[in-house]
This record gives sequence, structure tokens and C-alpha cells, in this order.
Amino acid sequence: MKLSELQEWRERAARGISVRGEQKDWRIVVSMGTSGIAAGAREVMRALMDEIERQELENVEVALTGSLGMDDVEPVLRVERAGETIVYGNLDPDAARRIVTEHIRQGRKVERYVIGLPKEKE
Repeated sequence: MKLSELQEWRERAARGISVRGEQKDWRIVVSMGTSGIAAGAREVMRALMDEIERQELENVEVALTGSLGMDDVEPVLRVERAGETIVYGNLDPDAARRIVTEHIRQGRKVERYVIGLPKEKE
């Protein structure tokens, strides 16, 4: 991943963050480990950010993390809200846009891509 790409995502995400540091209703964590990037996580992240911006959603925080230990189903992202965590895998840019529209905006899980909960670290 290029530094310029990370800076662009950081700036775009920062536009949606309140100066007061208010907690957002939704948190999306995108796995950007080596296997995720190789599987297309950059494109998924870009589509996710574009769709959040296009729909003018201000109650969503987006974060990046390393591998979630699910290399066989990358790209992977985690959607968190009010103590509930849903993990989506085998994603592409269209799936990322669907997750924003159907899960974040409409409150319906996109069952086709649900893979469960992340493995717990030992």
C-alpha cells in the first residue's frame, strides 16, 4: 500500500469525524494485512469510503487493521454497532457498496457475505 493512499483515506475519514470526537453509531474495520491487500482490500476500502461519502453518512467510523486471521476469505471487514459484530468476507467493491447501503443505511445484514465472528487470539 502506498503512503499516499493511506493519507488519502485518513483525510477522507477525518472529514466525517466530529471535532468534539463524538462516538459514531457504526464502526467498520477493514483488514489490510498482506493477504487482504493481495486479495483486493484496497479496492474494497476505496469503494467503502466512496459509498459512505456518496450517501453522506456521518455516523460511520472507518478503521484499518492488520490481518484478522481469515486469509482464506479475504478481503474481510468487520461491522460493529451497539456491541454486535458482524464479519463479512470474500468481498469485492460491489459487496462493500451493498454493505454500506443495506447494512449501515437500512439495518439489514448482507447474508451472502456474512462469515461470522473473528477467531479469538490465544
